[in-house]
Amino acid sequence: MRAGDRLVIGAVRRSGPWPAVLTVTAVVGAAGELAVPYLVGRTVDAFVMRQPGGTPWLVLSACAVAAVVACESLGVWARGAGGAYAAAKLRRSVLRHVLGAGPAATRRFPGGELVTRAGLNAEEVGRAPETVTGALALLVPTVGALVALTLIAPVLTLTLLAGIVVILLVLRAFLRASTVISGGYQQVQGDIAARLVDAMEGARTIDAAGTAAQEARRVLAPLPRLRAHGMSLWRANAGAAVQSGLVVPLLEVAVLIAGGFMLAAGSLTVGELYAAARYAVLGAALSTSLGFIGGLARARAAAERVAEVFGLTPVAHGTRTLPPGPGTVEFRDVAVDGLTVGDLTLPGGSVTAVVGRSGAGKSLLAALAGRLADPERGAVLLDGIPLRELSREELRSAIGYAFERPVLVGETVAEAIAGEPGAALGGRRAPGDEGPVADAAKAACADAFIRRLPLGYGTPLRDAPMSGGERQRIGLARAFAQGERLLVLDDATSSLDTVTERQVSQALTSDRRDRTRLIAAHRPVTAARADQVVWLEDGAVRAHGPHDVLWQDPAYRAVFQGTEP
Repeated sequence: MRAGDRLVIGAVRRSGPWPAVLTVTAVVGAAGELAVPYLVGRTVDAFVMRQPGGTPWLVLSACAVAAVVACESLGVWARGAGGAYAAAKLRRSVLRHVLGAGPAATRRFPGGELVTRAGLNAEEVGRAPETVTGALALLVPTVGALVALTLIAPVLTLTLLAGIVVILLVLRAFLRASTVISGGYQQVQGDIAARLVDAMEGARTIDAAGTAAQEARRVLAPLPRLRAHGMSLWRANAGAAVQSGLVVPLLEVAVLIAGGFMLAAGSLTVGELYAAARYAVLGAALSTSLGFIGGLARARAAAERVAEVFGLTPVAHGTRTLPPGPGTVEFRDVAVDGLTVGDLTLPGGSVTAVVGRSGAGKSLLAALAGRLADPERGAVLLDGIPLRELSREELRSAIGYAFERPVLVGETVAEAIAGEPGAALGGRRAPGDEGPVADAAKAACADAFIRRLPLGYGTPLRDAPMSGGERQRIGLARAFAQGERLLVLDDATSSLDTVTERQVSQALTSDRRDRTRLIAAHRPVTAARADQVVWLEDGAVRAHGPHDVLWQDPAYRAVFQGTEP
């Protein structure tokens, strides 16, 4: 069984009470539809032959019709609620899995693709309970019609059975074709979404360069492919509808012809002939399931795309805790994704600057130190313990990480820095002691602008408009507040002005807690303040040592050409 089909079945099983509600309404409604021809037939016979008791049959017919209408109404409501429930549950699972996989998710899928798979595709899979129960419910009138026709006249059953076989073959071919076409359609949707997200991220650059028209053409370039898939899907649907639709009138005519001869021979009554004709139509109800089959095809195709996300391997954490130590980081024979680090040690409490041209691997080295990436070969240790063996809580409390474009998490500014709900500056403290949140903000040169906010540290993030540099300083403060042994700064001062950047660099190099610091450096002044420099070139460590020693090499000096001294 394909992964997508397993996901569809799982969506049906884990959709709460709604599949059961849909099943009950479908079965009861189908039973009502089966009862209507019989009851109407008895009513017709009673009135045509002027037999007593026609009125009760008429009342029963009306009740059966009312039951069918009620079941249809309840089914519509249950389909909407069930689809929303299943889609929401699947979206939460996808989100948890993506976050559990970490940066590997965005390396595997562009941002727009992840949004499409977690949003639109998950919604399609969420409709699986509706489509599956709807299609299966159509089997009830089909089987019931076969039984009823057999009771009326077994010879008519053979005619209906032949028509059902033809309809099933048409539906099977349609399911296969539309699954493939829907998959192509959804793939193009994801491609367009990925291009659009890229364009939105670079909107200011596009506007400044005056290339909006060219970028719009790039984003919409896949539209012809989208149209082609849409037309193919429409043609497949139209072809299947014509083929299966022709079977219904042919079946009805065949039953009427055969039943007419039986009526003339006196082996059928008028009411029985009417019921037989209606049962022939009900028995061919599978021909009306194209909508359900098309929905199932889209759900299967979407499930394949969502299953690829679930195929990402979540980051596995151990259970160990760190022993007492200064925060020594060791790279032992480490290599990953084109970067060869080999053996390298960051002494506890030291400051290490990582320098290199763009694409040399600075961010990847920082990711290895913070365990946002795992080496393909070798191991990274913190105070003698491999990072893979540390528990999630121990790892994230030991290492503070700051990025170029940080995402601020929490309700208030204080929560964004402390990383926990309810964080604030309140409480009894000695004069001048404002707690770790304010201390971290001061080290990141963020305290002054935070205090100018309407509620200071208690200001909700949504009410705190911040520039890129201010957001970056909040991200730095978060790293200062949370990293107990190691601070990793990956281009985390790129949006700061020169004065602020120097102040932050001084705070980093004179950290009162004497934590180990790893900084992706772009300016020689930052490298000069470090205890050691790791120089990356062409995906490998070319050299490491003090800045003033490496500065003697013209190739090292060339790394900083065009930067401020």
